[in-house]
Amino acid sequence: MRILMPLPDRDFDVTEVAVPWRLLTEAGHHVVMATERAGTRPAADPRLLTGVLLGRLGAADEPRRWYEQLTRAPEFTDTVSWERVDVAEFDGMLLPGGHAPGMRQYLGSVGLQRQLARFWALARPVGAICHGVLPLARATSPGTGRSLLADRRTTCLPTYMERTAYLSTAWRLGRYYRTYPAYVEDEVRRALEAPARQFVRGPLTFTRRGTADDDTPAFVVRDGNYLSARWPGDAYLFARRYLDLLRSWSDDS
Repeated sequence: MRILMPLPDRDFDVTEVAVPWRLLTEAGHHVVMATERAGTRPAADPRLLTGVLLGRLGAADEPRRWYEQLTRAPEFTDTVSWERVDVAEFDGMLLPGGHAPGMRQYLGSVGLQRQLARFWALARPVGAICHGVLPLARATSPGTGRSLLADRRTTCLPTYMERTAYLSTAWRLGRYYRTYPAYVEDEVRRALEAPARQFVRGPLTFTRRGTADDDTPAFVVRDGNYLSARWPGDAYLFARRYLDLLRSWSDDS
C-alpha cells in the first residue's frame, strides 16, 4: 500500500516520523513524503538529535538511527507537493508532529487542510500523532463547514505534557515548546462537538516511553478509520496499530 506522509521543510519530530516509516516499510508498504514544494529535502528538529537540553528530552538511540537511514532513502529526497498530489492515489495518510517553529508551515497550511478534507472523505486510514492532530482539527468538511474531527474520539499532545516541557526548558530555550499561544489540547477540544466525551487524554505519564518491545507506557485512540496518539513515547504502538488499521481496511475493501 502507498501511504502519504506530509512534512514541513524542517523541525518535525524525529521519532514520530522515523518509527512509523521504519515499521511501515518493513511491513512492505511504500511511504511517500510530501512537502509544500516538490523535491524539497526536509530535515528533522536538530535539537531532538542532540538531546534538546543537557542531553535530555531528545529522541532515543533507535529512532535516531532509523532517521539517519531515512535521510538516505529516495522517498526523503523525491518528495511530492502536498497541494498538487492526487490524494486518491494513496491508501493511507500519516500526520506526524513536532513543536519547533518550522512546524507552523505544515500545521497551518490551508492547502494541506484542503487535501486532508479530500482524503478524509475517502474513509481510508488516517493516523495523527502529537501536533499532527492539529491539521485535522483545523481542516473542515466542504459539506458541513465543521472540523473533520467534530464527531470523532481523539487524543493529542496533552496540556500537562506541553506545559511541563515548556516550563522545564523556558529558562534556556524560550518558547521552543510552545508552537502556538494556545495549547494543542485546547485547540483540538474546541474542534469537537462534545469534548468531555470525545477527547481522551490517556494515562498520566511524563518520561516513560513505549519501545519496540514494550507498549506498557504507550497510548493510542482508534475511532473507525482514524487513529491518534499523544507524543513520541507512543510512536511504536501508534505505528503497530496503524498497520492493524491498514490490514482491516484492506480486508473490508
